[in-house]
Amino acid sequence: MSKIYVVGIGPGGREYMTPQAEAAILASDAVVGYTVYVKLIEHLTEGKKVVSTAMRGEVERARIALDLALKGKTVSFVSSGDAGVYGMAGLIREVAEGHPEVEIETVPGITAAMSGAAVLGAPLIHDFAVISLSDLLTSWELIEKRISLAAEADFVICIYNPKSHKRREHLDKAVDLIMQHRSGDTPSGYVKNIGRDGQKSVVLKLSELKGNDDIDMFTTVIVGNSQTRVINGELVTPRGYDHDGKSEK
Repeated sequence: MSKIYVVGIGPGGREYMTPQAEAAILASDAVVGYTVYVKLIEHLTEGKKVVSTAMRGEVERARIALDLALKGKTVSFVSSGDAGVYGMAGLIREVAEGHPEVEIETVPGITAAMSGAAVLGAPLIHDFAVISLSDLLTSWELIEKRISLAAEADFVICIYNPKSHKRREHLDKAVDLIMQHRSGDTPSGYVKNIGRDGQKSVVLKLSELKGNDDIDMFTTVIVGNSQTRVINGELVTPRGYDHDGKSEK
């Protein structure tokens, strides 16, 4: 039976990749993915057919992966982070809808919310929302609504795709929306190039995210809620335990 592994490779570093993800890639005849992500796993692709395309070639890559599987190949279709969080796990199933004979298995990975939070401390200990600022596939009006409602509900907010070369103002607009519901002094932070060369993390106030040219498309931003604190330079969102270690009602 033809098979496609949809593999989340984590943020980039080998230590962030799960044994299951590595085993799936090693068991595959072919690897398909975005050029940057394929390069991150080139130590696992020797002797395999490797097909990579540039950014925004997602549908093309999915069709290539399906075509290879239909030819009897075992294929790893790779995503950064987790394949089921803004990844390829949904798209490949849509593209392969007419081919139930192709087995598809999602191999989870560590998404940027988790790896970024680990670098910043412990900001996601309580309820949180993950929102992408990319309006390529989602209208900006809907993104604004989601940001506003998450801010009003006092979720910690993890922001993916905060800026790109063409989208320079979206993060500033998002911060303005959040500040309608919480203080500009709210502890926040961001991490660039998580798990890769050049990793950088910064803890700062919510208001200081505006006009911050250090943030780019390889950055994950986390905005604390009304309870988030800075403890020894790290972000911490209390879960509600008392000092005896019992959960408060």
